[in-house]
Amino acid sequence: MMGETEAVEIDDILDDWFIESLKSYKDLHVYQLEHPTQIIEWTSGKTVCVAGYSSGKNEILELRLPLRLLADEKKGLCAERDFKVVHGGFSEGPVCCLRHIPGTRCAVTNDGLTSDLQLWDLGADDTDVIRKTGSLPGTSVSQAGSRITARLSSPPQVLHGAQSSGVQLTQLSTGQTLYRLEVDSTKPLSSLKFASPPPGECALWWTDASAASQCRVIMLSSSGQAVVSDLRNLGGALCQAQLDVQTSPRKPEDVTVAWAPALDGCFSVSGLSGLVQIYDTARWRAELQDASPLFQHAGHSVSSQHGDGSAPIFITTHVWHPERPRTLLSAASDGSVHVWDWVDPQTN
Repeated sequence: MMGETEAVEIDDILDDWFIESLKSYKDLHVYQLEHPTQIIEWTSGKTVCVAGYSSGKNEILELRLPLRLLADEKKGLCAERDFKVVHGGFSEGPVCCLRHIPGTRCAVTNDGLTSDLQLWDLGADDTDVIRKTGSLPGTSVSQAGSRITARLSSPPQVLHGAQSSGVQLTQLSTGQTLYRLEVDSTKPLSSLKFASPPPGECALWWTDASAASQCRVIMLSSSGQAVVSDLRNLGGALCQAQLDVQTSPRKPEDVTVAWAPALDGCFSVSGLSGLVQIYDTARWRAELQDASPLFQHAGHSVSSQHGDGSAPIFITTHVWHPERPRTLLSAASDGSVHVWDWVDPQTN
């Protein structure tokens, strides 16, 4: 009898959320992977890469976003609402970090077990196969894996490292080390970014610098305190707030923080629960204050409720669309991938 009651309650929650979503989202599309991913990496304005992170063999897939989402006009005439696999391949081990090399059809991955890198050809119009083309040795022993970042350069280069003393800039075509950070520190890296990335690039968790185009950096502590600083004065706080997030003993690399590329002052956070939360720093002050989210996406946690005592899901990663102001992609531990275009509740 209790099982029937729980089932009815879950159905009611789903119904309520569905009705609420009709006014909360401009678009919402759902895709189910066979295995969960920690990666959503843009390869173009219409395609992303995802990959599994289990201990065995894992798929690497390039997915095209639903055509209905991408249609600017006459969406009703566009029947295709699903993600489409355009290229795919397999990795012999987990894929815990993946970066597309801008201007190419190449990607670099790390397995989260060593500091070594794997090189991949993402395929072209004449093939649907993603294949491994080589590897680069790491510079340090690591139990958490390397962080990787890349920017448009000729010839292609990647910045990578597992700890502060092992960060280096490597030319992909030759494997030549162009620069190595000489510091006496073995602290593991939780993120790694170029200081002047394209607009909106930022991913921080209680760690050092990664900046948006306005020379701002946001740092989030394990207690949920967010501090926005100027890159030229990291010791000071432009503004700060205590976020309304669940604080949990998750690892730093599980948490994603990202500036919105086309919404000035807005950023998102995930990885502490089954929610993706969006905050607006426009009214934050230098003094610490409490802040409520401007919007939160609960679709993963709501749709995964079973009432069978299974562990609650958590968000494994999320990204903003590089051009569409309120469009995000998010992935969860149950293998679900959502792409959603949210409506600002302040103007709705």
